[in-house]
Amino acid sequence: MYSIAKPFLFHLDAERAHGLGLKAIEAAYRSGLNPLLAGRPRPLPTKAFGLVFPNPVGCAAGLDKDGAHVDALLALGFGFVEVGTTTPRPQEGNPKPRMFRLPEHNAVINRLGFNNLGVDALVRNVSKARRKQGLLGINIGKNKDTHNEDAAEDYLYCLERVYPLADYVTVNISSPNTAGLRELQEEQQLRRLVGELREAQERLGAQHGKRVPMLVKVAPDLSDDDIDACARVLSDLEVDGVIATNTTVDRLPVEGHPYAREAGGLSGAPIYGKSTAVLRRLRGRLDESIPMIGVGGILSGADAAGKITAGALMVQFYTGLVYRGPRLIGECVDAIRRRREGVA
Repeated sequence: MYSIAKPFLFHLDAERAHGLGLKAIEAAYRSGLNPLLAGRPRPLPTKAFGLVFPNPVGCAAGLDKDGAHVDALLALGFGFVEVGTTTPRPQEGNPKPRMFRLPEHNAVINRLGFNNLGVDALVRNVSKARRKQGLLGINIGKNKDTHNEDAAEDYLYCLERVYPLADYVTVNISSPNTAGLRELQEEQQLRRLVGELREAQERLGAQHGKRVPMLVKVAPDLSDDDIDACARVLSDLEVDGVIATNTTVDRLPVEGHPYAREAGGLSGAPIYGKSTAVLRRLRGRLDESIPMIGVGGILSGADAAGKITAGALMVQFYTGLVYRGPRLIGECVDAIRRRREGVA
């Protein structure tokens, strides 16, 4: 099905194709027939963060920003779906056009800017989801007009509202499309922000009678010293997990492409090496009890297995779904299964 739809979608503006693609996945799910399920993977249970995932392959944040398609995405075969990034108040994001495909590189540049309907709308959507086939992560951020010194208030606001519904929560401090956001990865700011959120996490756990894991998502553009500092802070604060990585502002991998000068985050195949290097270095410096999710540049089962080799316990992708379609899910699950079994 996707091989038939892809040429049509690729003739459309990238953001319009994104919206139509989600509507098609939802329509297929609601039809009761769902021709997209032909490659649904066999289970590969994976324990992480105190949870058991049906398989270790997830849908990365950014595809379903408002949590309106949770069941349809899980039905494709993902072991987990991460929705968001959501913010306290609705925001339109950056001016259009703000998403660009680079087919020659199996890549996308986006500067969407946390466009979403706000956390209350996401909570309403997620509350309606049946969630029978996998787990749900909710990715939280700050509004673009919130100064960094007040950022904790935005993250706390979102955390409190999504906590009862999420299987895990991800703190997004690494998108390049909200001015100043990545400064929150600086060691002292990171320690202050995540420290406040960890305190809130424990308080909310007591209040709701369940402990929801909290993960932190980092950028691929950190220096080695920054990676080491990040590992120290996240280990000291005993976060439940780390996601490596978000998109990159580096354009060297696509130098010379007509879109290379477009502002925003580059995702897809060109960032695989860089994101995996950050993952590997973090894994070597984080407390060994903190599991990691590898994301960035996964376009094949071999790519997914490479993330596991570098230290990830699970993987996610989004751009890979754009270029390969739902069959990539099963391909990645099978590759990770073979690696676990020690089969080349």
